[in-house]
Amino acid sequence: MRTFGVEEELLIVDPVCGQPLPLADGVLAVSRVAGGAFPATGGVVLTAEFKQEQIEVQTSPCSSVDALMEEIRRGRAAADAAARAVGARAVALATSPVPAVTHTTPGSRYAAMTEGFGLTAREQLTCGLHVHVSVSSDQEGVAVLDRIRSWLPVLAALSANSPFWNGADTGYASYRTQAWGRWPTAGPAELFGSAAGYRSLIAGYLGTGVLLDEGMVYFDARLSRDHPTVEVRVADVCLYAEDAALIAALVRGLVETAATEWRHGVPPLPVPAALIRLALWRASRSGINGDLLHPVDNRPAPAPEIIEALIRYVQAALAGSGDLLPVQSGLSAILRRGTGERRQRATLACTGKLSAVVTDAIHSSHHPRSSPLPPGSSP
Repeated sequence: MRTFGVEEELLIVDPVCGQPLPLADGVLAVSRVAGGAFPATGGVVLTAEFKQEQIEVQTSPCSSVDALMEEIRRGRAAADAAARAVGARAVALATSPVPAVTHTTPGSRYAAMTEGFGLTAREQLTCGLHVHVSVSSDQEGVAVLDRIRSWLPVLAALSANSPFWNGADTGYASYRTQAWGRWPTAGPAELFGSAAGYRSLIAGYLGTGVLLDEGMVYFDARLSRDHPTVEVRVADVCLYAEDAALIAALVRGLVETAATEWRHGVPPLPVPAALIRLALWRASRSGINGDLLHPVDNRPAPAPEIIEALIRYVQAALAGSGDLLPVQSGLSAILRRGTGERRQRATLACTGKLSAVVTDAIHSSHHPRSSPLPPGSSP
């Protein structure tokens, strides 16, 4: 069975007003010296990210959804405990609901990115969910990338958790997708064809001088530079930990399905990257609340129909890993209660306060199966 793991980017926030706080160095320092004072982290690692207002939690490779869920919860708890020690909280929001002034993490690489990319870099306070799934070789990995690309917008819809930007409702379910899309390499890629084709394209990108290094190749899915994995980067960080594990299970199902097709000589769908970008925009705009584009024929259909098509596509792989029933149950829960985007908007409607959106999200980030807000109530 393929192993899988996730990287979750979390915001560091003031627990009262919801303002993002540039305390990543302090959070990491506390987590390093505290030892047993915080929840046991096992294989979970906390690391710095581009901005001082965020922290990244990395799980170890897992074989089962239950094990991954445990690591996700443990990682969130460890990050939050360290944040509490410096007067903050760690929260799973893909963008800040309240306006934020960002502070770049010190270092020559991040300084060069800020200098080179201007406002795109200065405003870039977004938190994603990155899923790693093991592959046997670069050749298998690129074959997988070519075959999963048109399905990735569905994952963006299922993870949507960023309706607010600079204190305003953007009208998008996942505005992180729009903000992240300002980077020159972000989004879907054309078919690579082979590992050699993938490497040739990367070399061509680097040869332009636009990118600092290969780490700035921000495709929705790519080969990991540091691990023998495919890394899928299209999702928002999920408000609910169980949704993060669900997205990871779907990614593993996609990878196994694509690898099986490759071994059997099934060619990838020849969908142009421009059409996948339209599908990603549609997913970003409405999440699961309206139509999505079908990954095969690019026709609009209600989100539940597209999600059902995804399940049919990966059903054999999910059944083989024992994930089919948990995934079906998790998807039913999302369709019933919505993603984090819906809860954020419901909280604002109930309270009229963006700060309350953040404080409610702190609770939802660390407690399983948080229920939707009843109309007229406060979180």
